[in-house]
Amino acid sequence: MLHDLFPAPQQPQTRAKPAACCITMHHSYGIHGENLMTMRELTYQVSFNTPAFLGNAEQQAQWRTPPFKALLRQWWRVVKAPQLKPPFNVDELRTAENALFGAASDDGADKSHRSLVRLRLTKDSGGGVGWENGAMKQWLAGGPSQFHPEVGEHGHQVGAELYLGYGPLGFKAGQTAFNTIPNSDRQRTAIDTKTGACLRLIFPAEHHVDLSAAMQLAALFGTLGSRSRNGWGALQLQATGNGALAPTLLTRSGIANLAVTRPLSSCLQQDWPHAIGHDRVGPLVWRTRITGDARQVMLELARIKIAFRTQPALSLDGVPAGTFSNRHFLAYPVTHHPVTGLEWGGQGRLANQVRFKVLREGNQLVGVIVHLPCRLPAAMAAGLPHQVRNNIDALQLQAWQDVHAMLDQLATRLA
Repeated sequence: MLHDLFPAPQQPQTRAKPAACCITMHHSYGIHGENLMTMRELTYQVSFNTPAFLGNAEQQAQWRTPPFKALLRQWWRVVKAPQLKPPFNVDELRTAENALFGAASDDGADKSHRSLVRLRLTKDSGGGVGWENGAMKQWLAGGPSQFHPEVGEHGHQVGAELYLGYGPLGFKAGQTAFNTIPNSDRQRTAIDTKTGACLRLIFPAEHHVDLSAAMQLAALFGTLGSRSRNGWGALQLQATGNGALAPTLLTRSGIANLAVTRPLSSCLQQDWPHAIGHDRVGPLVWRTRITGDARQVMLELARIKIAFRTQPALSLDGVPAGTFSNRHFLAYPVTHHPVTGLEWGGQGRLANQVRFKVLREGNQLVGVIVHLPCRLPAAMAAGLPHQVRNNIDALQLQAWQDVHAMLDQLATRLA
């Protein structure tokens, strides 16, 4: 199916000159002039629909290529994993990934070599400096709030943007603001939604189908930077030529044609995000019923997240201190509810599996929710009581089914 969406390139007759178009053919030549490899180029205009906390080593916002390459690799794994023999084999995937994206090891079969995929980030299609600093230095006042039943004794209104962006964002002088960098007097910054850049990918032509599909998934679901799984740094991609992005793939049939879904119960046998889940209703992808500007959509995403996390089936009311509950499958740590045990406590970390994206459709924005299900890591499971470990398959399946049922109430599955 991927080959139908992203047909393989035709062999060029002459060496093509690189250009700022969507697809350009290149050749790589040996010392005697022999054609070693036919290269392919994809070019996109990139911007963000929500501010991006895309920081450098000093935690200052900056356009940088490494996060874009990490995003490409993330979605490439989702595309590649079902093609392996056997499918979803992590060792085979690691070998394929090292062969394409490079390896830094002299051990085993994967010797050190450079990546076959080159990325370049420039200010525009004509070139220019690409690694510019983010221009957003002050958070916009007057953000919306949402009721959270677990804040305070009887619940309390919380800033929706602070709830989804805590860390880069904090609470100062009675309102949401950029946090101060630890051990520094400088505050965080962000890349705003008004600036953009040109992203170029150059790679061997044989990888065109897989990398094009990965970029399609990045266009639909990709986010970058701190708190990106909560919808910040929502990437907007626009191909600068023909055919690189299919604009109508955010549908049930469009997702099916990408061949990257897997039954929920099967996804929960792997402890890494390797597929978009699906159940008897369809792919685990939803659209918000609220559309509009970024603030309206982020408020709706905050409302949805609070609702599915605090629903009665996953409530922490009455859960003894230090005890594991189904709520802990969703993400960890949970504020005021640490779990006692190895790999838990104050040091344990479990990333959100349910990811938010804000996507532009015409003149308005819509929230997108996608679940890439995976199993609780073995090291974390090993620290739980035996009665939980012995029933962990049923417990985690039930927890995620409760989340999906709430999402079906609050958002709309893809049609």
